[in-house]
Amino acid sequence: MNQDSFNEVIEFAIEREEEAVKFYHELQSEVKFQAQKEMLNELEQMEKGHITVLENIRKKGYEKIEIPEMVDLHISNYIVDVEPSENMTYQDILIIAMKREEKAKELYLDLASRFPGTDLEVLFKKIAAEEAGHKLKFEILYDDQVLRDN
Repeated sequence: MNQDSFNEVIEFAIEREEEAVKFYHELQSEVKFQAQKEMLNELEQMEKGHITVLENIRKKGYEKIEIPEMVDLHISNYIVDVEPSENMTYQDILIIAMKREEKAKELYLDLASRFPGTDLEVLFKKIAAEEAGHKLKFEILYDDQVLRDN
């Protein structure tokens, strides 16, 4: 893969992360409670971290990448989508976060499959694993704080 193609792929991934940052940032102005704003800000910061990683790789390249095992509780598979609104509950925010992280993971796994045997495959699998880790965090919160109460 030449440098231009590599940069195009990295730019595409950065644009997807920027969309996620914008989504979580804008959602902060819609929710009513400070705890919700803080959680959404945390999500925004996580997505900004991905942008930083991708920009650093674009500028400096990358060294050997280790891909952690992806754990999935599959909670989001059995939950109906929630539309963002000003009346969202903590549960709604967790559902939105789980669903978005799942979609991001799928995107990066799809990108990885397009570059078999290359460094880009490894990079995208690593990012997919990070997205899976974020999803797991929200699934655990959902399991501990929402399902436990029901």
